[in-house]
Amino acid sequence: MNCRLCNSGRLRSVLDLGATPPCEKFLTAAELELAEPTYPLHLRLCEDCLLLQIPALITPEETFVEYAYFASYSDSWVQHAKNFVDAAVARLGLGADSFMVEVASNDGYLLQHVVDAGIRCLGIEPSLNVGAAARQRNVPTVTAFLDEQLAAAVRAEHGLADLVVANNVYAHIPDLLGFTRALRGLLADDGWLSIEVHHAMNLVSLGQFDTVYHEHFQYYTLLSAARALATAGLTVVDAELLPTHGGSIRVWARPEAVAGAPSDRVTQVLRLEEAVGLHSVDGYCQLQRQTEAVRQELLQFLLQCRADGKKVVGYGAPGKGNTLLNYCGIRTDLLAYTVDRNPYKHGRFTPGTRIPIHHPAVIAEDRPDVVLVLPWNLEAELTEQLSYVGEWGGRLVYPLPTLHYASRLGDNGVDPVPGIAEAVPS
Repeated sequence: MNCRLCNSGRLRSVLDLGATPPCEKFLTAAELELAEPTYPLHLRLCEDCLLLQIPALITPEETFVEYAYFASYSDSWVQHAKNFVDAAVARLGLGADSFMVEVASNDGYLLQHVVDAGIRCLGIEPSLNVGAAARQRNVPTVTAFLDEQLAAAVRAEHGLADLVVANNVYAHIPDLLGFTRALRGLLADDGWLSIEVHHAMNLVSLGQFDTVYHEHFQYYTLLSAARALATAGLTVVDAELLPTHGGSIRVWARPEAVAGAPSDRVTQVLRLEEAVGLHSVDGYCQLQRQTEAVRQELLQFLLQCRADGKKVVGYGAPGKGNTLLNYCGIRTDLLAYTVDRNPYKHGRFTPGTRIPIHHPAVIAEDRPDVVLVLPWNLEAELTEQLSYVGEWGGRLVYPLPTLHYASRLGDNGVDPVPGIAEAVPS
């Protein structure tokens, strides 16, 4: 394996999660008796350009033609998208004569707000099922993977984009250089590109290992993202640190001829990354140790719940949850089932661990003692949504960034708990 950014052969192992199945391949009941393919999940760091990456062992076509993730099932994510659209329209002065493209536009969660604003737009989404959902929202959507040929076709039919948005897709592309050129190909010479990705600073410094799965081929600091964008003549001009997905970064870039000097925020983020050691190889060496500690603590907690006769169930079946479940070896003896708002997943089973997935209403019917929330990055939203668990004395537990309870639930307000180690259920 050579680095997909600079082609260096100097790749260092920083996190080995063993072999797991693809995280979005949810099993039907009929598939439970069949063999399930697994692939190594092994994160490496290029010692030359400092890009974090895994080998491309599965293709995007295997993952995204029929996709289980619908962005609109997260209320906070839809609001995040609306906030972005409102701010971008104001910042860039977009109007009826503008044109905006979103790459990996999913079910129209973001572009629906662009349509409402009266701005011409186009979504590019490879998944048949979620693209169809976008069109039902009246979001113009082409079903295809973005490459340089498609970028040329979009230019010819629709013109150049004033703003190209690529949220949570820049990590999903094994052909990093070709995809970056395609982004540039969509963009007007005075246009803007906005990319959101999970920030590798949070992945490494906070041990967020569950962000690593097979459909994420690379993981970016601002430094490595800037190096990748520069290969297509794009210059980073601004950066924002965001709370989404456990800590993301929004990178604004423009064609180098019009970019000008970067904002102070670019300098600040680069200094922050450097301060935590991520501009040198040694800063990444802690990740394996942190990950093993999280596994040990979570398993000790679940085993204690089992010993105490407590029933533990899950909430959510996200990709990151499947990395966590497989790496920790959590199966139905420790987690009876999980639930999810996405009806596509109901009646299916988590990949590898084969935990059944039900409608969220099952929790209220079953009244479990503990609910382990797998999309821990949505803690504020889900603690509010699941507050009814407190009616029977149930508790919510979040596995990351450190294992902890949500505030106590119920009619008497909140009762903060300092940490799992000090308050295992009894």
